[in-house]
Amino acid sequence: MPGIAIVGNMCVGKSTLFAKLCGVNTKSVNYPGTTGTITVGHMGGSKGQLVVDTPGTSSIFMHNEDERVSRDFFLSFDDITKIKNIGAIKSGAFVALFVADAKNLKRSLALAIQYAEYDVPMLLNVNMVDEADSRGISTDYQLLSEILGIDVCYSVATEGKGVRDIKSKLTSPRTPNKLIQYPAKVEEFIRLTQKLFANLGHTISRGVIILLLAQDKSASKYVAKTFGEEVLEQINGLREEYERGECTPFAILITNLFHKKADEIVSRVQRKEESAKNLYGDKFGRWCMQLTTGIPIALMIIYCMYLFVGVFAATFLVDTISGTFFTGILYPLCQQLVSFIPNAFIRDMMIDENFGFIPTGIFLAFGLVLPVLFCFYIFFSILEDSGYLPRLSFLLDKVFHKIGLNGKGVMPLIMGFSCVTMAMLTIRVLDTKKEKQIATLLLLLGIPCAPLFGIMFVILGKMPIAATWVFFAIVAFQVSLAGYLANKFLVGKRSPLLLEITPMRWPHPLQVLKKSLWKTYSFLKEATPIFIMASIILFLFDRSGGLILLEKILKPITNDLLGLPLESVQVFIKAIIRKENGASELRHLSEASGGGIYSNLQLLVNMLVMSVLIPCLNTVIIVVKERGIKVALSLLCIIISWAILSGSILNHVCKLLGVTFT
Repeated sequence: MPGIAIVGNMCVGKSTLFAKLCGVNTKSVNYPGTTGTITVGHMGGSKGQLVVDTPGTSSIFMHNEDERVSRDFFLSFDDITKIKNIGAIKSGAFVALFVADAKNLKRSLALAIQYAEYDVPMLLNVNMVDEADSRGISTDYQLLSEILGIDVCYSVATEGKGVRDIKSKLTSPRTPNKLIQYPAKVEEFIRLTQKLFANLGHTISRGVIILLLAQDKSASKYVAKTFGEEVLEQINGLREEYERGECTPFAILITNLFHKKADEIVSRVQRKEESAKNLYGDKFGRWCMQLTTGIPIALMIIYCMYLFVGVFAATFLVDTISGTFFTGILYPLCQQLVSFIPNAFIRDMMIDENFGFIPTGIFLAFGLVLPVLFCFYIFFSILEDSGYLPRLSFLLDKVFHKIGLNGKGVMPLIMGFSCVTMAMLTIRVLDTKKEKQIATLLLLLGIPCAPLFGIMFVILGKMPIAATWVFFAIVAFQVSLAGYLANKFLVGKRSPLLLEITPMRWPHPLQVLKKSLWKTYSFLKEATPIFIMASIILFLFDRSGGLILLEKILKPITNDLLGLPLESVQVFIKAIIRKENGASELRHLSEASGGGIYSNLQLLVNMLVMSVLIPCLNTVIIVVKERGIKVALSLLCIIISWAILSGSILNHVCKLLGVTFT
């Protein structure tokens, strides 16, 4: 059976529909020849039909790696059998399940028409029809099916509505109609190129020919490798003949054609009745993008996040769960349970207050990280599902020009507050090498991930509010300074902002809850064993005398320069394994012995150094994979030096001014 590739724009519900089709038996794999990843699964059990969830894309002419992966699936550019354990299916043997957004159908159809040029069997699924209905948008699916020449179905993927119809219609997908009439010169180029390949005994789709005319690297490489450099030179000669006398870049010309045709189709198949709810949502969306109203809205959202994550989660929930339940009830119970173990070494490794993996591994993960992380994911999911994040990108576009990025750079940086490792992967949405290097530097330099961010709120919540302002002001300053300097000294260009602004909508509460629970579960599933491992490593390192030796070696830096107690070394060791693990250790040490180990100033310095110091091992691996070993080592040397410098400056300036944050 042919494989099914789920394609479409970003934020149209592809991944949700993929989960409904395949269940939980899925995995992420690397796409051959790239650093991009795809998610694969099987419909109807482990031996059922192969389904691939591809990254979202906005056009077949995009240059970033993730979007090329979605497109190349149907062009026989790569052999999918190179992917381990995916099944013996080549890229030319896929049908397309195109997912469209019911409330923004023009954007989706413009892309669907482009995919139609590939001569690939396709099923169009119009998703999120419930949100379209709430906005007064109705669609004639029968007429749309007749125009496109393929089956059209509709769904509410979050609730599983329409999934059964999708499965039944996937058994006999049809090849869509060719709806675009190209200008005469383009049609002539297509005719001559098809004739050239026919003489070679090969047929080629109009989609590939259009990519060749747009000088697409993947298409050109495919032709040169398969048919030889001479054939590619002949095609380039035809392209140069086309370009004579043309002023408008071909990619822009052709994209305008697709959008014009999509607009014509939408005007025939959709009707919209304006309602007060729509008008208010559209008006608020415009306010979010205007400077005079957008900045106050952004500040209000930040303040709400502080109240929800920093006050409610990091103070109330953590004190209730960690302090009352884990420390007050479970810890004494665990002490009684392990007291029957005759070996004191084993007992200490399990229950020692400073290094035992139960109090410093399991309890910290579930009592400290879990409540804060869950609340953060709830808040972030609301921003994501409401359509606010693209508007924030638009609002900050001019500001980001100063640091060498466009507004699209907001997305990886915001994702960094969720998980820096995952944010490193989203850097692929940026188009130029310079933008990717700058975004990587900024993420490494001071963007605290959600677990680290939450634990910082727990620690800062015990201090005066001035400590919080000083800490985040320093982080913001060093990120801005690093971006400005990187923009000045790195060679390269910044790409213009091309961003689709999706309609504002009310987030679905159940979907937000499910997404937050799943992300929290996935994090704890991965992080808890690492917390336990780090505690055991540190326990063994301490009992062997290595910790004392390392503290003596690093004393000139930790004690003299940074003004920190020698115990900070164990915080930094855990932070290298996992940053939030180091932050949890810092909180644990700050509360040990009645809080006598750290002063408030030392806590602030330690958090600053830890937020910039060597990133966790997962992030280091991703940086090496994405940017290369030389760039990764250079960046690590820069941030380690800056971490020590910034911590030292904060320590000595505060002591000089007599600031203690008490």
